[in-house]
Amino acid sequence: MLSQLSDFRPDADSDTPLYMQLANKLSDGIASGDWRANEALPSERVLSEILNISRVTARKAIDMLCARGMLTRRRGSGTYITPKLEQPLSRLTSFSEELRQRGFTAGSQWLQREIGVAAPLELLSLGLSPNMPVARLKRLRTADDVVMAIETSTIPAMYMPDPGTVHGSLYGYLEATGNVPMRALQHIRAINANAEQARLANIAAGTAMLHITRVSYLESGAAVELTHSFCRSDYYEFVAESRR
Repeated sequence: MLSQLSDFRPDADSDTPLYMQLANKLSDGIASGDWRANEALPSERVLSEILNISRVTARKAIDMLCARGMLTRRRGSGTYITPKLEQPLSRLTSFSEELRQRGFTAGSQWLQREIGVAAPLELLSLGLSPNMPVARLKRLRTADDVVMAIETSTIPAMYMPDPGTVHGSLYGYLEATGNVPMRALQHIRAINANAEQARLANIAAGTAMLHITRVSYLESGAAVELTHSFCRSDYYEFVAESRR
């Protein structure tokens, strides 16, 4: 990649500031796949030497891409390409499946797997009768060991009598037991991370997150899943295609 860095050299005769030119060129390079997720970007010193620019220019360009969420600085290690998950709203797939399709390694850190009595909101969302048991699962969803989302799922116990047997994909488990979701309704809104969410996601309290509420349904029309996902907005994007 170093041999191709000369293609990112800013034009000194352009009216656009050098750091902005470099930021835009690096942005285009990242988007086109010149670097992979979690790959280290060349250092400020390397950029300045190869591109014949000052380290201040290189630093300002990197700062701009960090602010855009495209780069992530790791103390004592360097600057890395931020992994991004683009999830299409038109297709119902699992988190694990989406990551695998994009070359990431999906992982989960389990925080809770237990059976309990359905709470009022769970009763309403899942169409359950009072005092019906449900399985609750809470975990951190990771991509290449980076926490991307905090996820809490509620499944009627009739479809998941023992949540401790779920180890990987939730949808994989439901499919294996003949209860695969066929459609889902999702509501997305912006929130600011509270103290617990910030701690779990390794972000600052008050950082913007995406709160996705999803209710999934079987082919019969019965609700099978209620999931609340709190996603890091710097790593997670939704893509919607519109047609006329």
